Amino acid sequence: MRFPVLHSRILRYLDEVARSGSIRGAAEKLHVASSAINKHVLQLEETIGEPLFERLPRGLRLTPAGEILVAHVRRTMKEYSQVEAEIRDLKALQSGEVIIATMNGLAGGIVPQVAAAFCARHPKIKISIRVMFIRDIVQAVADGEADLGFAFNLPDQQQLEVLARMDGRLGAIISPEHALASMESVPLAHCADYPLIFADRSMLMFDIMTDAFRQAGLDVEPSFLTNSIESMKYLAAAGNGIAFLSKFDIAEEYRSGTLAYLPIRDRAMGKNMLSLVQRERRSHGLATSMFAEEIARALRATIE
Repeated sequence: MRFPVLHSRILRYLDEVARSGSIRGAAEKLHVASSAINKHVLQLEETIGEPLFERLPRGLRLTPAGEILVAHVRRTMKEYSQVEAEIRDLKALQSGEVIIATMNGLAGGIVPQVAAAFCARHPKIKISIRVMFIRDIVQAVADGEADLGFAFNLPDQQQLEVLARMDGRLGAIISPEHALASMESVPLAHCADYPLIFADRSMLMFDIMTDAFRQAGLDVEPSFLTNSIESMKYLAAAGNGIAFLSKFDIAEEYRSGTLAYLPIRDRAMGKNMLSLVQRERRSHGLATSMFAEEIARALRATIE
């Protein structure tokens, strides 16, 4: 689809005369009468008060004034092409779907929050949120079955491009009324005195926490084991237990004040990297790019 030409045709005429080096060559390329192009060039030279081309025996050559003007013409035409592309992209936002593959904790927090805000602005875009295990997230993005992958501790894969990555280090998640709530950070030794809420063995968080307590010289037995982030958050909010999650897992609860996040002082705490990825060397639509940027912006806001 071509958009209406907002700029005078003389822009195209000048550009092509400069490229062709002759009025006749430009006329043949543009399928316009030579006399029409010549008339426009002469009128413009009269308006500017300077010759734009040197008339040579075998064609035309730009004068210094012509070089300045043609450079401006080409910048203008390039900017107009960019405007056309942006308008086409805007039309593409009238329909389409973005598929994001993610984990259950993120699917219960930051992802639907961003999706709701995005769809409020772009109601004709469909957002599909699919909860998967890490290996399946990687495969879905690599195979093109998902536009974006969003998860903790995704393995580096050559076919995946990282759009955003942040350290979502696990912290102590407690009720605002918990005895430790007044602390700015907490050692694991203090946590050991309370009921512990662990992710079960099917989740990488289990290994992170058991290793951290072991390196701290603490022999602990969790009171609760679950593979549900929602259950961990509920148990922490309902009593004096301590769950171990990232700030991203409890973004909404932290914002509303129903859960508190305390950084853990022990150096033994392993990293818990959160990554947003897409398939490398794949053409991605505007909706996917915009949704990815919304996710990245929400991540930055969570840690500020």
